[in-house]
Amino acid sequence: MQTFPKSEPELEDALTRPNEKDISAASQLSGDVVVLGAGGKIGPSLVVRIKRAIEAAAVPYRVKAVVRRDRNGDFAAYADRVDVIEADLLDGASYDLLPDAPNVVFMAGRKFGSVGDLPLTWATNVWIAGLAASRYRGSRMVAFSTGNVYPFVPAEAAAPTEATPPAPVGEYAQSALGRERIFEHFAKTTATPVLIFRLNYAVDLRYGVLVDIGQKVLHGQPIDLTMGYFNAIWQGDANSYVLRSFALCDVPARHLNVTGPQTLSVRTVARRFGELFGIAPILTGQEAATALLSDASHCMRELGPVEVTEDELIEMTAHWLSAGMPTLGKPTGFERRDGKF
Repeated sequence: MQTFPKSEPELEDALTRPNEKDISAASQLSGDVVVLGAGGKIGPSLVVRIKRAIEAAAVPYRVKAVVRRDRNGDFAAYADRVDVIEADLLDGASYDLLPDAPNVVFMAGRKFGSVGDLPLTWATNVWIAGLAASRYRGSRMVAFSTGNVYPFVPAEAAAPTEATPPAPVGEYAQSALGRERIFEHFAKTTATPVLIFRLNYAVDLRYGVLVDIGQKVLHGQPIDLTMGYFNAIWQGDANSYVLRSFALCDVPARHLNVTGPQTLSVRTVARRFGELFGIAPILTGQEAATALLSDASHCMRELGPVEVTEDELIEMTAHWLSAGMPTLGKPTGFERRDGKF
């Protein structure tokens, strides 16, 4: 990215601006796109990027964003470009009212607060997946998942690939694997083409692992090094990969690790923020022998490299934070090693 976003409208434009590959993918959609669970941190920018790609491709398709309630008015500015449907996806009867579409993005999920109501976490992550897969059987489905389904691995060893057997830690990650198994089942039994989109971790300057680390450096707060390594990806790149993943949907279901190509060191990233801010970071603890990581090389081979590198993303985040721009105030909890969110 040549310039840093200087305001939220500029940030939203950067997140939602389609590239040539997005426009090409939109031209091959063959129909509307339904995005289930389109609220939250990623959904609005994803929906708008898909719609902008459709407009640029000059094809007559619409994007239908399904949310429980558009409380924050996330889609109000795009009312003439995006159809917003309010529905409780935990209610099986609501699916009868949802529109048909040959392309479906499944984003519904629950992570934070999971330990406070584990039955709701499992219902949200698994029950809804079954209802959605049944309703949209036969449609191409890109189903969001997470790298949390993988085992912790030594940072110096090879990171998990799509072929690595899952070994989720904690009930949130277990329920995420349960969601995957539901989609795998429906792909197998109903010939529904599925791509399971294992994302970690997206950064949009207001939220993300880099924001967590950068804020602590900027405010002189200690940074725990125990979870010493991680992956990150610009949310704009993640949004692009979602749209282009429709071409990868298949029977049986395929899996795709989606993140940046580098394994980032918390210690090194904190020191880089320190250089950019002119503040010495406060580092505590010692890196554990293992970390939660993903190898996204298959994604890069299939869909091409990221447009924003991790180094550029660190600089963008530092510029945003040092300018006092708004954040969501929602830490990622990436430091947790017990799987309790």
